[in-house]
Amino acid sequence: MLYAKLTKAGEPSAVTARLGLSNPQGAWGRRVWEREVLSLYAIVETGGKQYRVSQGSIINVEKLPAQVGEEVVLDQVVFVGGEECKVGSPLVEGAKVVAKVLLQDKEKKILVFKYKPKKNYRKRQGHRQPFTKLQILSIEA
Repeated sequence: MLYAKLTKAGEPSAVTARLGLSNPQGAWGRRVWEREVLSLYAIVETGGKQYRVSQGSIINVEKLPAQVGEEVVLDQVVFVGGEECKVGSPLVEGAKVVAKVLLQDKEKKILVFKYKPKKNYRKRQGHRQPFTKLQILSIEA
């Protein structure tokens, strides 16, 4: 995973100290953006949506047919990134993400209100979308 970190003026960051740079501000005293490779991540597809996951992350996905505590294998991996990137066309061959089901629940209620002016038509409905909360155990590519 790539991320950018903004350093304060005059303070050397961990990356600039590791590289042995004496002036972390640059030639004109501006702040310096740094990039660092952190860990392996993947983009998986489930329930018609794509999610960016890394090991240990917790995500809410559309309801899956599994009990709490079971392990689920998500085999529709679109992209695997980190040290080396693998892009699928459409899926990455042999890649899978193993996750543990933490919770089966419903989202907060949303109200659906239909209304037609001058026709005395009003309809109010509530809807709670079911979801499954997953914790990512491992990414195998």
